[in-house]
Amino acid sequence: MMNSLRKLKTPLLIMICCLLGVGAGAGNVSAESASDSYIYSYWGDAAAAPAAYVATELISGSDLGTGAFQEPSDLHVSADNRVYVLDSGNNRIVVLDHDLKLVTTVDSFTREGEPDTFLQPQGIFVTDDGEVLVADTGNKRVVHLDSDFQLIKIIDSPESELLQDSFKFEPVRVVMDHAQRTYIMAAGVFDGFMEFDAEGAFTTFIGANRVYIDPIEYFWKQISTKAQRSQMVMFTPTEFTNLDIDSEGFIYATNGDQWGNNIKKLNAQGSDILRRTGYSDPQGDILYLSSEGPSKLIDIDVTDSEIYSILDGKRGRVFTYNGDGHLMYVFGGLGNQMGQFHTPAAIDRIGEDFLVLDKALGEITVFRTTEYGRTLNEAVKSYYRGEEETAFALFNRTIAMNANLEFAYAGIGKALLRQGDYKGAMMHFKRSLDQKNYSKAFLLYRKAVMREHFPLIMTMLFLAGIGIFAASRLRKVKERRKGASA
Repeated sequence: MMNSLRKLKTPLLIMICCLLGVGAGAGNVSAESASDSYIYSYWGDAAAAPAAYVATELISGSDLGTGAFQEPSDLHVSADNRVYVLDSGNNRIVVLDHDLKLVTTVDSFTREGEPDTFLQPQGIFVTDDGEVLVADTGNKRVVHLDSDFQLIKIIDSPESELLQDSFKFEPVRVVMDHAQRTYIMAAGVFDGFMEFDAEGAFTTFIGANRVYIDPIEYFWKQISTKAQRSQMVMFTPTEFTNLDIDSEGFIYATNGDQWGNNIKKLNAQGSDILRRTGYSDPQGDILYLSSEGPSKLIDIDVTDSEIYSILDGKRGRVFTYNGDGHLMYVFGGLGNQMGQFHTPAAIDRIGEDFLVLDKALGEITVFRTTEYGRTLNEAVKSYYRGEEETAFALFNRTIAMNANLEFAYAGIGKALLRQGDYKGAMMHFKRSLDQKNYSKAFLLYRKAVMREHFPLIMTMLFLAGIGIFAASRLRKVKERRKGASA
């Protein structure tokens, strides 16, 4: 048996190497040759697009008068447009107003009458009421403060039958919903996000990632000995890399899955309900050099109208998608120019603008929206709100500025579909290669035509029936006369 396996391994290895060689060549088409602003077409090609955002300003701790930031790891923009920067290396929170001017710094809080401090905090979240939650990673806890930075509660050392005795609580990111439930991303946890109730008690895990099984690795495990299998990599779920929560309580999350499905939208049951009806699944770059690999998503930001943006830590790019999963625009990158980063760490929106935090440089880059970006944003939001006429006009304006924006034709088609212009919707769905919606518009158009011409059609059918009947009777009469004369 072992001799047979050895004979089998040689051709198998040759076949696997050939397959890997084909796969390596398949990724050689890249978006690297495209401009900093681009989109992907229906066919998966990178096409240049107008800039939706441009970098206009750099902000550092020195500029603010607080001293240089030391490896800042996170930032959050509150409902009143205050910016909370988590300056991890200095163990403090730096708060800015909507004009990005210094408001205050917080490096301690009072606990049981004694001052307490942070230690290498990694994540920050601010509720609509201004309450602040800090993932105080070095102290293995989450600190919950009110809007005046007074302590509300500490979440640490959770206890549950779901947790192993050897479990170490190291929170990295944190969010809270309107019901005061806290969701924590902890280091080394593969079971999903940890959910805590309003009192800070651990309740369950939510949204665990799937286990990806490499078929080649699985094959070798099947033919390996027990000792060899013990040295192989275990099949475990992918860890999450970040999370955000929208106004309706849905959690948007990114993970390190290298095989797609690296963005999720989780409902209260932990089920992924993210719509992926765009030309390709939302995942960052879909074209890349095989030697570099796919995008590595490290942060996600959700705004209204189901628009969300992701940050690619590998190439420093920000990708923004609408609720259906269509790529709206791309900006950013790695480098030394304005609008590029060294080690991007976090993103968030302030109004229509973006803030991107660079961990290595200790800087915040401010990206202001262009006319093209504002028009496209408002077009998507108008459609989401059901304002068909406004969406129609705005999508037409975006197409005038960027004819490569194929999904905008679908947006016009959907607006026309809601207005009852099925023929016009069909034309625009055809231009956007949206087969599903084209079929829907065609069925509705056919029904409308049938309904409009139904009286005429029935009249013609009735007359045709009478004509056929009369012709039949006439033919029979002629046949009888012919027979009688014979």
